Amino acid sequence: MVGIMADMNDARSALRQYFGYDGFRPGQEPLIHAILQGRDALGVMPTGAGKSLCYQIPAVLMHGVTIVISPLVSLMADQVAGLEGNDIHAVCINSTQSPEEQSVALAEARSGRCKVMYVAPERLDTQRFVEFAATLDIALVAIDEAHCVSQWGQDFRPAYLGIGDFLSRLPDRPVVAAFTATATERVRRDIVNLVGLRDPQISVTGFDRTNLYFDVIKAVPTVKRQWIERYVTARPDESGIIYCATRKETESLAADLCAHGVRAVCYHAGLPPEERHAAQRAFVNDEAPVVVATNAFGMGIDKSNVRYVIHHNMPDSIEAYYQEAGRAGRDGLASRCTLLWSDGDIATRRRFIEMENGNERLTDEEAQAVRNRRRVLLDGMIGYCRTTDCLHRYITSYFGETGEVKCSGCSNCDGEFETIDVTDIAVSIGKCVSEMGQRGRRQGEEARKYGAGKIVQVLRGSDAREMHDWRRLDSCPMYGRLRDVPDSRIRDVLSQMVADGYLAVEEGRFPLVWFGVRSMDMRRVGFRMVIKQVSRPADSDDHGGGSGGGTTYGGSGGSKTGGSSRRTRSAVPVELDGADAELFVRLRELRMEIARAEAIPPYRVFGDKTLCDMCVRRPRNDGEFLAVNGVGQKKLEQYGGRFLAVIRDFGD
Repeated sequence: MVGIMADMNDARSALRQYFGYDGFRPGQEPLIHAILQGRDALGVMPTGAGKSLCYQIPAVLMHGVTIVISPLVSLMADQVAGLEGNDIHAVCINSTQSPEEQSVALAEARSGRCKVMYVAPERLDTQRFVEFAATLDIALVAIDEAHCVSQWGQDFRPAYLGIGDFLSRLPDRPVVAAFTATATERVRRDIVNLVGLRDPQISVTGFDRTNLYFDVIKAVPTVKRQWIERYVTARPDESGIIYCATRKETESLAADLCAHGVRAVCYHAGLPPEERHAAQRAFVNDEAPVVVATNAFGMGIDKSNVRYVIHHNMPDSIEAYYQEAGRAGRDGLASRCTLLWSDGDIATRRRFIEMENGNERLTDEEAQAVRNRRRVLLDGMIGYCRTTDCLHRYITSYFGETGEVKCSGCSNCDGEFETIDVTDIAVSIGKCVSEMGQRGRRQGEEARKYGAGKIVQVLRGSDAREMHDWRRLDSCPMYGRLRDVPDSRIRDVLSQMVADGYLAVEEGRFPLVWFGVRSMDMRRVGFRMVIKQVSRPADSDDHGGGSGGGTTYGGSGGSKTGGSSRRTRSAVPVELDGADAELFVRLRELRMEIARAEAIPPYRVFGDKTLCDMCVRRPRNDGEFLAVNGVGQKKLEQYGGRFLAVIRDFGD
């Protein structure tokens, strides 16, 4: 399938020529090597880790065309323009094009002049495209956002289920590679099985994003808004995303920010397409530094200099939060991820789950199983909000990483919260689960398992009818043991016990609680459990939060700087200071001038990280400029002279 077999030396040469990098990032080499050798691949890599390079490098080295299946119709033209900017010819086929435009793109692919073609998964079901693909020399099919194939993923998209059928209809099966930023082990199994990957090279890169500072704040809605207004207005030049749960909230918060002098735009699926596209362009082009959006925004956004992501509401899963928060700091520079939440967010998310219609391909029983799975995912998100453990460690453990994680910056490890001792409640819950389970064993059956609601009812001494039926739950020794403890507190502790591994929730038609991998720890002398007292005042510091509200700004390697620093306010990366910071501002101004003249996003000229490297290296000629991280041959030819002139003038 591969013509003259390319090797990793060719891949490194292509990396330098087209993208201006001297070496691959962790996880990229084994995937690229496997693809070049004709082997299927699955890459699970965090946002900003360079997933796209894993198919773009093979694309320029292999025969024929690479088809990239992407759910991001609105971004395909931007992705094509990005490749063209690096001297790689690419096209896309989507529903926004006229029949004539589609015909031109198809002809480019058939002629062999283009190396990469982007298509939406729905396109694979059309007879015209299937017939076209059967005549095409396809070297590689790359599946972006591959978690969309799994009903257990946070972005399930039914059209992805047709990818396997499409591949089976091709006369010669190409190499197939799937990529995602968020996939638990179960989702990874689904990707392999449903797409039909054959003995794939599976590379799961570490999930920790060391350049991100994670912060969690519990606050009522009015305080949330005050916090956001103070934080955003304090840094007018920084680029940020604010996620809200509803369309109404996005519109209201965006209007409030604009009233405070912030150039903010609103984005949600209910807006007319032209308004959504205009908002996205304004944000990507740095014309509006802030976008307030629902989760409809962001997948595939290649804007590298997002310095903060704020969640106005709790997302419905760690997968969703990790993907959305991970849009900060894609360039590897210090950035911040703050989650604002309230008890009302939990109720809203649970209501969304109950209202979910699912999809028509699922039976009623399967749809119920999916809803139960969503409840389990939500419990993991609640656990993140309440945990007293390192937030970096919580995320990596959730995705199955067992190695030691050194915190590079989070509000928990900064000790910015108070705790409540709930040991007695946790022990009572554990004893209740055990006692209720033993009732079945005493009657010669397997251990009986119950849902969280039943456990809370027993501990609270509920007088509900089911407490007195044939199961006689009212005779359980733990019945009424926590009568004076509020339902909400018992549920909080139970959720945290699940998140910490003391208990587990079994998936199925009904989510049942049983003992987890750390259950034996509850029996040890000295066992203690605390949960976070996380409410904070609104006006304690520059960031608008109280303890943990943002008095530090975490970066790579744990670097921090005060929230009111000049560098934060002027959007100069915290990695630079002194003359380097001044030069960065001048280079950024030149970048904006070029971007506006060419009508392209500024990061497509050069990213912030490349500008930083220019400030440190101070190149004086073409050869030195080409050595800057992120400068390839075409970028040197396009922009090298103008940037070198600014650098030379600054030094004179």
